[in-house]
Amino acid sequence: MMDELARASGQDPLAFRLAHMQDPRARAVMTEATNRFGWAKRAPGDGRHGCGMGFARYKNIGAYCAIVMEIELERETGRITVRRVEAAVDAGQPASTDGIRNQVEGGIVQSLSWTTREITAFDANHRTSFDWSGYQISRFRDVPDRINVHVLPQPGLPFSGRRRSRPGPTAAALANAIADASGVRLREMPLIPDKVKTALGAI
Repeated sequence: MMDELARASGQDPLAFRLAHMQDPRARAVMTEATNRFGWAKRAPGDGRHGCGMGFARYKNIGAYCAIVMEIELERETGRITVRRVEAAVDAGQPASTDGIRNQVEGGIVQSLSWTTREITAFDANHRTSFDWSGYQISRFRDVPDRINVHVLPQPGLPFSGRRRSRPGPTAAALANAIADASGVRLREMPLIPDKVKTALGAI
């Protein structure tokens, strides 16, 4: 929604968010992630490549997290390849910076799996998938080419925990990158290839 509002007002998605965000810690993670990504110098979406960002503070009490993503879209098949992810997180004074990086990186991979593949099957009356053999998850080949997680040090501030700080902004960054690449706004997860291909074929 933030990207759609930014587009409607003729503003850059980052500039729009910063113009409506007063919390300095939220602004800091958005600025850090986009600076690391090179947001200001990114190439515009060209039908196959796109960039997107997302930000959230989990339940407004957890860690702050901003995600910026570059994707490649295969229009013929609907396959999405995530080329690069830059993340910035502020969880207060870190007990283990490496632990935060590992957890956020794993959460990004898991969130991309939820967003692009994972679905439970039903017929008209019952659930039809009952075990892992019929439940699609990301494989090693589906992991982004590169993920960098930047932890903002906050000495003296209470540790707020990572909790589920990354699924929301990861899914948002992906959807925004797809919209940037294709001009199509997809709203129903998971973004499986057939669904993406159908949506792209409608334009």
